[in-house]
Amino acid sequence: MAHMLYMEHDWILYLAAFASAFGISLVATPYAKKLAFRFNAVQYPRDRDMHNKPMPRMGGLAIVMGFIITTIIMALFMPYFRSLEFLGFAVGGVIIAITGIVDDIFDLHSITKLIIQIIVAVIIVASGIRIEIVVWPITAYLQIFSIPITLFWIIGMTNAVNLIDGLDGLAAGVSAIGALCLMVLCLISGSPLAVVLSATLAGSCLGFLPRNFNPAEVFMGDTGALFIGYVLAVSSIMGVFKGYTVLAVLIVIFAMFLPILDTNFAFFRRIYKGHKWNEGDRAHMHHRLIDAGFSPKQAVVLLYGLSAVTALIAIVIAMRDVRAIFVTGIFILALFVVLQVYRKRTNDE
Repeated sequence: MAHMLYMEHDWILYLAAFASAFGISLVATPYAKKLAFRFNAVQYPRDRDMHNKPMPRMGGLAIVMGFIITTIIMALFMPYFRSLEFLGFAVGGVIIAITGIVDDIFDLHSITKLIIQIIVAVIIVASGIRIEIVVWPITAYLQIFSIPITLFWIIGMTNAVNLIDGLDGLAAGVSAIGALCLMVLCLISGSPLAVVLSATLAGSCLGFLPRNFNPAEVFMGDTGALFIGYVLAVSSIMGVFKGYTVLAVLIVIFAMFLPILDTNFAFFRRIYKGHKWNEGDRAHMHHRLIDAGFSPKQAVVLLYGLSAVTALIAIVIAMRDVRAIFVTGIFILALFVVLQVYRKRTNDE
């Protein structure tokens, strides 16, 4: 698969998509903050929250605008956008974005959001975007399970980013790392449309991060979290899952390890304790790090490091290159040292 990296790609267009989304999101964030206050889309402190004052929570509108405007611009230059698949993706994205905005303002019931997400997932499947995996040693497509697996994946990932959005800058940074990893994986698999979508998402998240990192002045809210999760879910199907191999599942899990792991733990933890599956708690990974003595900044940086490592592992698996494994080992060791030094210095301050 490594040779796929050298196939013909419009690198300038990919870079332009990233830069455009970054710039638009960066500029739009202050305006999204003002709109949040104007429409009373404000997050008031709760027991499980890390902030102690009301915070505007519709900042994710900047991420959405950066993504949508850039995508429209890219559609003028790339024929890949003129397809039924992209039409389904665009319609679903608009619905998810509107749902997030309404939820940030009016606090929609979780069941209402779930129903909307199911409708969006059905639209995606109807447009021809679905997961079809070949199971070894049975060389046959899972046609019977293709649709339910796709629906489950889209709905699950759409909510996954929302669950990790508990510390300043955590969701935006981890999502940016996941999107960049997904971009590389899509380059390897040879899916230009998915490359552009993931590069655009990465740029949008990073453009929002300066005002969202600790101490944050604005939250992304469901507007950003649901939209990011949705784009990651669909882009991974259009790019990585097109490989039709069980290995693709492993690659995607490592690429978006933190939100997938935390979502699964949260679901089974709540069921095991007899709580509702949609009932919030203070037992997520970032909460546990805070309880273990890490500062909010330290916890976020540590989870950034974890996401970067697992993302790199995903890329190494996709490349199937022994040299890449050696480089990965050095990178992980260096990252561990940096994190230890960072923690020691911040503790000394």
